[in-house]
Amino acid sequence: MIRIAFQDVTVEFPIFNARGMSLRNHLIRIGTGGLIEKDAVRHQIVTALKNVSFELRDGDRVGLLGHNGAGKSTLLRTIAGIYFPTRGRIFHQGKISTLLELGAGMDAELSGEENVIRMGLIQGMTLEAIRDLLPAIVEFSDLGDFIHLPVRTYSAGMSTRLMFAVATCWQPEILVIDEIFGAGDEAFQNRARERMEKLLEQAGLFVFASHSGELIRRYCNRFFRLEHGTLTEVDADAVHV
Repeated sequence: MIRIAFQDVTVEFPIFNARGMSLRNHLIRIGTGGLIEKDAVRHQIVTALKNVSFELRDGDRVGLLGHNGAGKSTLLRTIAGIYFPTRGRIFHQGKISTLLELGAGMDAELSGEENVIRMGLIQGMTLEAIRDLLPAIVEFSDLGDFIHLPVRTYSAGMSTRLMFAVATCWQPEILVIDEIFGAGDEAFQNRARERMEKLLEQAGLFVFASHSGELIRRYCNRFFRLEHGTLTEVDADAVHV
């Protein structure tokens, strides 16, 4: 059974030594979203998510809407277990795979092959499974013998192709995605879109944040809007193409 449930989840970030808060507040708001408040002992805090509740099950395809700083990235990272709630409870059944930041864990001094192994292990894969997938990753990324050279020798396009190939090389149960459909040049974007569509079909459920209403309406059957950390479920008519 695949399931994610949030029960009155709040995520707060305390800010200490909060001098010069005008600039600091602005930077924090851009980075995390949410509200800037004070706690009981007058510490500055950013409330990135506030009393968020929902339940997702197998077959749900969720699109996240909201302006920059609304809390979308915080919600995705909380689902993925990167951030922990200050209050509330989270339940999940099923393996969570993320496409939040391409290249997380990549080391430019290591070869492409070594980075594939490194990033696969970070995602919880076995070494045997990674080696089985390596030929397909090399083929999709179109790196050829460059896979044996240090990543620092790659062009930006080569690095993007490798990172995307690694991030999308296994079948997820729960998939969490943060706006990656624009990766790479036009030719690669077409291949990447086909790959992503297949991945979305295979996922038991997924949560997808994007500024593109067209993509959200195309791929999703439920729609959540975030405003200053507060979540509301809306219907498809509220998604502007």
